[in-house]
Amino acid sequence: MENRRQFLKKSLGFIGGAGIFFLPLGAFVQRAYGKAKRIILPKGTKPNSLIQKNPKSLDTRNLEITPIEDFETMGITDYKVDLSKWRLSVEGAVQKPLELTYEEIKKLPSMEKEILLICPGFFAIHGRWKGIVMERLLKEAKMEEGATHVTFYGPEGNYEKVERFPIADILKGKVFLAYGVNGKPLPQKHGFPLRIVARDRYGGEWVKYVYKATVEKVL
Repeated sequence: MENRRQFLKKSLGFIGGAGIFFLPLGAFVQRAYGKAKRIILPKGTKPNSLIQKNPKSLDTRNLEITPIEDFETMGITDYKVDLSKWRLSVEGAVQKPLELTYEEIKKLPSMEKEILLICPGFFAIHGRWKGIVMERLLKEAKMEEGATHVTFYGPEGNYEKVERFPIADILKGKVFLAYGVNGKPLPQKHGFPLRIVARDRYGGEWVKYVYKATVEKVL
């Protein structure tokens, strides 16, 4: 009987110890799984094989850059900007509204990111986009406390498109204004002088020919 009790005691102790061990491991695995939902695309993947995919589900670290001459586009492509008159307006929930020329924009701190653009069912392109560090731009404008979103407009006129993005995505660099791609100035048909680049979002939200950004407090 004593031997049986000792056996049960040791067994329960082992199980308890195992529980102490496996609980943190389970939590670790759960966290790792949460971060590993993206599918890592193998080298050689053709961008146009991704036109039915959700960009949120893809890890593009191995994806080759699409040459500019192979870029496709949708929406208006022939909008022309007179840079002598064009300005980027930053307004709304800011203490210091801005009116920036193209040259002033290019003097701001910049960043460059490889991001996939998918227009579902039509095309996918993977570009190396260069643009504004948005956190610095909002700091220049003295964004007010409590701001939650930024709405972008472009182009000015009859074809204006409007999209709103959370401040959190903008401050993380997931959404920014680009003026270059693949080491060259942004081509006219792709939104010169400025366009939205939005990681994990479909191309319909990548506003072209941006001329205004409005900081907002959305309840």
